[in-house]
Amino acid sequence: MKKVILNFGILFAVLCGLAVAANAQTITGSIAGGSVTRGKAARAKVVLSIPGGLHVNSSRPASEYSVATVVRASASGAKIGAVSYPRGKNRKFSFSEVPINVYEGRTSFGFNVTVPQSYKGKSISVRVAVKYQACTDEVCYQPKTKEITLTAKVI
Repeated sequence: MKKVILNFGILFAVLCGLAVAANAQTITGSIAGGSVTRGKAARAKVVLSIPGGLHVNSSRPASEYSVATVVRASASGAKIGAVSYPRGKNRKFSFSEVPINVYEGRTSFGFNVTVPQSYKGKSISVRVAVKYQACTDEVCYQPKTKEITLTAKVI
């Protein structure tokens, strides 16, 4: 009985560790230092922080089975420009016959936010969703989507 309990405890610890690793990425961001001028484009930046020992598939992973990283931004009353994706690094993993293009460490994505001259509000909120698939050198986890809201004063 003690052996069964010990094995269950080990399995539980491993599963908890996998759950933490799969959810360890953080998303942060800002819009042009906190203020946007009506009628002009301001640059927004979103940063995906990936802990050591993990990577996420890039926006162009070059593998038909890998889920690409996708950043989507939206705002009511503002125009959102196309997202700029950085180049990833080509890496070979034990689970893939071909190199996969990945992001590691801190990875930044940029886009423009334009508030029209006629905008009446004193601030703008931009909702950003980042979909990614985190992996170790041996295994990939289920894809996740994390959301944040970026705010800036409108002047």
